[in-house]
Amino acid sequence: MTETPDPLSLDFAALRTLRLVHGYRSFSRAAETLDVNQSTVSYTVDRLRRAFGDPLFVRQGGQMVSTERCEEIVASTSRMLDEMLQLAEPRAFDPGRAETEITISCNYYERATILPRLMRRLRRVAPGLRLTVRTSTVEGKQHLDRGESDLVIGPVRIEGGSYYRRTLFSERAAVVIAHDAPPEQMPRTEAAFLAAPQVVIAYGDSWRSRFLMEIAAAGKSLNQVMSIPSPAALPELLEGTDLVATLPSRLADHFGDRVQTAPSPFRGEFEIDLTWTSRTHHSPMHAWLREQIAQACQRQT
Repeated sequence: MTETPDPLSLDFAALRTLRLVHGYRSFSRAAETLDVNQSTVSYTVDRLRRAFGDPLFVRQGGQMVSTERCEEIVASTSRMLDEMLQLAEPRAFDPGRAETEITISCNYYERATILPRLMRRLRRVAPGLRLTVRTSTVEGKQHLDRGESDLVIGPVRIEGGSYYRRTLFSERAAVVIAHDAPPEQMPRTEAAFLAAPQVVIAYGDSWRSRFLMEIAAAGKSLNQVMSIPSPAALPELLEGTDLVATLPSRLADHFGDRVQTAPSPFRGEFEIDLTWTSRTHHSPMHAWLREQIAQACQRQT
């Protein structure tokens, strides 16, 4: 007869494995993250199943889904895991002597407009800090939950009691045309804007621009002639054409004299948030880094 494990005998490593399997919905991906065999993960989950008297994960419609009891266990034990990790953090932090790696989830907008200024600051005062940047699309919350990222920067708001958030700044839409276009090509009225041939940035279908939502809410439509997943090569795409594009104003500033810029008749306002979890909330190093990010976001006039 197999002995049922005492729940109090479970260690933090087992609970971390459970959180990873829950986050990935995959035994194999959890094993890759932990750098162990999949059989090791399966054995650990079996121990947890016996200890909690619940299957934890079941197959449904060809997919692995977590049980209600599993959701409850992960929510409760994640707080304990984060608190344990906090206890391991040094209480004092000297930026000039720090030697560690931080992972940030964000997308092209943040990489173009925030990270360059942040890195210039870090290289001056904390040269030992290393940044790993992950593309978040809309998976920033999952990156935080699985411990794959320490911070998420972006416009997709992450809600919930276990997350902390700081709004870095507000944004609004700007209209851009090619640097070599005649100035009269810039649409200055709402009617001209809606009629102009537009390149619409779809951001990989991961986030819909607020100005597009405003246009739809007004019962109007845009003259879309092209859709692209990223604004990365937009100046080159506009060059030599009559095309117009609408993008966040800081990104238009980033492109500089490679485009001509004007305010959009549809403001398309949104906020960029910095989000983290209780795992790093009380860490002096992370508190310092969050402040550096906020300062890097202060717009120069």
